[in-house]
This record gives sequence, structure tokens and C-alpha cells, in this order.
Amino acid sequence: MFKNIIISLVLVASSLFGAEISWEKDYESGVKRAMAENKPMFFIMSKTTCPPCIRLKNTTFKDERVVKMLDKHFVSVIAYVDKGDHVPRVLHAPYTPSLWFLKSNGEPRYEPLVGGVDAESFLKALDIVKKDFDKSQTK
Repeated sequence: MFKNIIISLVLVASSLFGAEISWEKDYESGVKRAMAENKPMFFIMSKTTCPPCIRLKNTTFKDERVVKMLDKHFVSVIAYVDKGDHVPRVLHAPYTPSLWFLKSNGEPRYEPLVGGVDAESFLKALDIVKKDFDKSQTK
């Protein structure tokens, strides 16, 4: 019985902390993986001290549906400009967070979303990008 209580507590605690997005370590490794797995990329230019970036990280990026969709259908990369992480020139934007949807080769597919995005809106964007990417692969 004690063992069952401990197992239950561990499961509850892990669900409270939420799932984590499997971020690639950098843009270059993200492109390599996206090309190898034939997936679109999701790239975010962020700052560690930016309030909308922090809110995005602590809400939208903790949503289990978002985590599942990104990890299954995208290769995700986050770059912190205030930590000196590499951001390709074409992906520089004047504001953070800047959320980019890229082709497998790392080229921009659309203009970036800028600012905090709630989970529902972000899921809609992910669905549109995934469908568009899938459609482009059948041509």
C-alpha cells in the first residue's frame, strides 16, 4: 500500500511540473535533424529577462498538447540572444520572443509570430504549419 501511495505521488508531481519540449542544442544541429527526419523547424529567438518570453516559457511551452505536437511533428530550437546564442541573420527580429516556422533546411517559411502566444492560438498555428508542410511534401 505504501508503495502505491509513493507511485501515485510521483505521477501527480510529474504531471504538475508539466512536460518539457525537447529542444535541439542549437540552430545547426536543428537543421541537420530536421533534414534527416524531414520535419519543419520551430525556432524561437528569446531573452532570459523578457517578460513575454518568460510567460511563454511558463505557460504555452508547458502545455502538454503543445509539447506533444512540437516533439512529434517539429524540430524545436530556442536561442537566447542575451546569452550569445547563434541566431542566423535572416532570423533576427527587433522583438522577443520571435517565433519562426522554418523549412527543414532552416529557411523561413512565414514571417515570425512576435510576442507571447497562448496555447490555444499556438496550437492552431502549429496545425496550420504542419498541414502546409505535409501538403508541400506530396507535390
